[in-house]
Amino acid sequence: MLMCRDLADIASDYIDGELTSRQNLSVKMHLMMCKHCRTFIGNLRASTEMMKAHSSGRPNEEFMRRIDERVAEALKTWEPEDGDKN
Repeated sequence: MLMCRDLADIASDYIDGELTSRQNLSVKMHLMMCKHCRTFIGNLRASTEMMKAHSSGRPNEEFMRRIDERVAEALKTWEPEDGDKN
């Protein structure tokens, strides 16, 4: 079963339609059961669309690296709420 941290690692690929059929199915099954990840994917989709709409090109590589580092750091310290075993 796909865990929340695993989903976070492949979320962008999921949104971009770059997963295999098996991975895509695993993500969809996880999203059916996890409201936190549904919210995460929804926010990521909205952010991606907003960046596309307001961007004339590729984002600055340094900026993207800092975002990746902050997300990775947040995931290291994230603890599920009571009852959320993902």
